[in-house]
Amino acid sequence: MKKAVIFDLDGTLIHSLPDIAAAMNRSLRAWGLPEHPEEAYKYMVGDGAVNLARRAVGPRTDQMENVLAAYRADYARNCRVRTAPYRGIPETLEALRGRGIAVCVFSNKDQEDVETVLAHYFPGFPFSAVRGRLEGAPIKPDPAGALAIADGLGLSPRDFLYVGDTGTDMRCGAAAGMSTVGVLWGFRPREELDAAGAQFLITEPAELLPLVDID
Repeated sequence: MKKAVIFDLDGTLIHSLPDIAAAMNRSLRAWGLPEHPEEAYKYMVGDGAVNLARRAVGPRTDQMENVLAAYRADYARNCRVRTAPYRGIPETLEALRGRGIAVCVFSNKDQEDVETVLAHYFPGFPFSAVRGRLEGAPIKPDPAGALAIADGLGLSPRDFLYVGDTGTDMRCGAAAGMSTVGVLWGFRPREELDAAGAQFLITEPAELLPLVDID
């Protein structure tokens, strides 16, 4: 039986694309750059704010730092406008906790934003570990953050399910030696998760519960 679950945040626990897209488009507009359709951001997010800004500005790399700074300030103010937990997520988190499973979050989103969003959308929920992007630390798919969570809880990587919606998540979990679960309600298609070696694929949060019984 597994003892802990690490969840990605955007596209896994919360549908945050509307707020991410709106904040980035306002930032692009402020610097006179073209905006993007909301759906296009499904393939820009997932690798941290720096990579999001780099993808959003495209060839206008001279404006990348300006747009990044504008985005970080805008998103910090507006990350709780249209974002919402996916249906069934709150109930699944409570069910895991009720079974004594440690519930953790590991995101490439900046640490402060991760904490702000979780406190707003999951108030009072006792996450066992919450880790976002930290200055000087590698981001996913590097497994260092996932392994740090395991070490902090005194658990083996084999004790974890690693749950996410992108190939980056699947590669991170696999590199950490954890069982990987790809979710099909997020930002990326089944094909990407399959190609990245997802061991399990689920279509709704409750399907995660039987997987914790797997050795």
